Amino acid sequence: TLQKFLGSLIGWGLKILLFIVVISKLGIETTSFAAIIAAAGLAVGLALQGSLANFAGGVLIMIFKPIKIGDLIEAQGEIGVVKEIEIFTTKLTGLSNREIIIPNGSLSNGTIINYTTEGTRRVDLVIGVSYDADIKKTKEVLTNVLTSNSKVLKDPAPSVTVLELADSSVNFAVRPWCHTDHYWDVYFEITENAKIALDKADIEIPYPHRVNINKSK
Repeated sequence: TLQKFLGSLIGWGLKILLFIVVISKLGIETTSFAAIIAAAGLAVGLALQGSLANFAGGVLIMIFKPIKIGDLIEAQGEIGVVKEIEIFTTKLTGLSNREIIIPNGSLSNGTIINYTTEGTRRVDLVIGVSYDADIKKTKEVLTNVLTSNSKVLKDPAPSVTVLELADSSVNFAVRPWCHTDHYWDVYFEITENAKIALDKADIEIPYPHRVNINKSK
């Protein structure tokens, strides 16, 4: 933690100061000795630029608290739950139970997406149907799939809209809202139930077809 690190840092600083005071009391010239310590400190500082940047980043994270333990975040191309915030690094538990360690310098200077802060998330799905399908009927079927799922929130209300007229399908933007903890449950359940409901309604979901052409000589 920050308190332990600062306590250790101050402790070492006091020990060095005490050492200088003691040798000065013994009549040893301390001017050159202090210069050596300063030069050594500069050399160490230059060698530890990255570590110092990570230290500064850790302090900023602990002071401004953009994230906390248990938050689901996306940073530096990684997604995971914050497991531990240390002075030099932050540890995440990835979605596949991987441990991800991110230097605090990079974390504090980069973009952080916090999925936990607001408490709710929107699930963005794109579902395509055949051009022969009735648009109003398709919207009705997909809307019923959303409203029948107990994990989908009523406020904000879910929406089903025509997203685009693609090359081989009419694509619908299917957007339910849910609590952050239910995100993946809603994602997979809506995807599966949408397919089942569209099949029952005889609404075709187009897929690529392979055509073989045989040329006779």
